[in-house]
Amino acid sequence: MKRLTGLQMRAPSKKKKIPFEFVLEQLILLDPIVKQMFGCHAIYVGDKIVLILRHREDHPLDNGVWVATMAAHHSSLKKEFPSIRSIDLLGNGATNWQVIPLDADDFEEEVIHACELILRRDERIGTIPKSKKKGRSTGRDPSV
Repeated sequence: MKRLTGLQMRAPSKKKKIPFEFVLEQLILLDPIVKQMFGCHAIYVGDKIVLILRHREDHPLDNGVWVATMAAHHSSLKKEFPSIRSIDLLGNGATNWQVIPLDADDFEEEVIHACELILRRDERIGTIPKSKKKGRSTGRDPSV
């Protein structure tokens, strides 16, 4: 076992504490992966991003659990999640993201219900992110 020096014990952690850890407990059977993204924590199940957990000081109205979905599913999700709404930070108009806001009266219950839908592989929640291009184009013909 490695012994920590006083300096190491006082050094701040570079990783932020994950807010709403109960989400991970709910999804544990799916072996979720957590990635830091834009000062938040993105939750992946397999190759799909399903949720983003956000609790930041800036733009507190958008704190809560962001749900990855598609605009076509907004109305059906609104029937199941009364507080769900568009994310102000993402601008006007429909996006592929909705938020269950932290200040909702039944925040935890709605988030647990979203986790139940994810566990059932509900097609309305989760999107496969576009793959990042590897490397940079040199403009050269690869056959040369």
